[in-house]
Amino acid sequence: MRDNLITEKTLEGKIDLDAIKNLKFDEKGLIPAIAQDIDTKEVLMLAYMNEESIRKTLSEKRACYYSRSRQQLWTKGLTSGNIQEVKGLYYDCDADSILVLVKQSGVACHTGNYSCFFNPIMEKEKIDTKDVLEKLYALLEDRKSNPVEGSYTNYLFDKGSDKILKKVGEESAEVIIAAKNKSKEEMTYEISDLVYHTLVLMVNSGVKIEDIKKELISREK
Repeated sequence: MRDNLITEKTLEGKIDLDAIKNLKFDEKGLIPAIAQDIDTKEVLMLAYMNEESIRKTLSEKRACYYSRSRQQLWTKGLTSGNIQEVKGLYYDCDADSILVLVKQSGVACHTGNYSCFFNPIMEKEKIDTKDVLEKLYALLEDRKSNPVEGSYTNYLFDKGSDKILKKVGEESAEVIIAAKNKSKEEMTYEISDLVYHTLVLMVNSGVKIEDIKKELISREK
């Protein structure tokens, strides 16, 4: 994959503009671009880029695509706030498609779904629990930015920190009671409630999951 690197946001900020010459654009000067969440690894959307949008993406570190219907460049999330901070740009072995690794703010799909790929042809046989915390955090962020009427999450955000802190305290006590009762099923339920309300608190306070991960890594001995 290193030979197919267009840009990677590292400490060195490596950018290889000459790599653009390797790309195989179609007759309209476009190339398909697949956006993937760098944290959750979930495929978010398919769009198109031209050379100008690629260079704009590299310059601004935000995903910029080319709209075939409007025939103009568009920076993802410029109006909705659901921006894609670009962490890496790669092209495939045939040089005819691009992978855009992004840090997604809010949701990627205009329908309100986290990913544009939500219509099943073949369902997964079991629940995919991978990166569920990151996905839930992204959903909570979207609820805060784009309130939904009747949403319990938005009720908590509207009430503010005191209400959220109270719920975290209550759920912590429920976990303790469940543990004292030695009920695995009850503990699973109550811990899930605690995790949810803790994530709400984190979003409300601007604490990222990545911040927690880095802190835990720093404690490794």
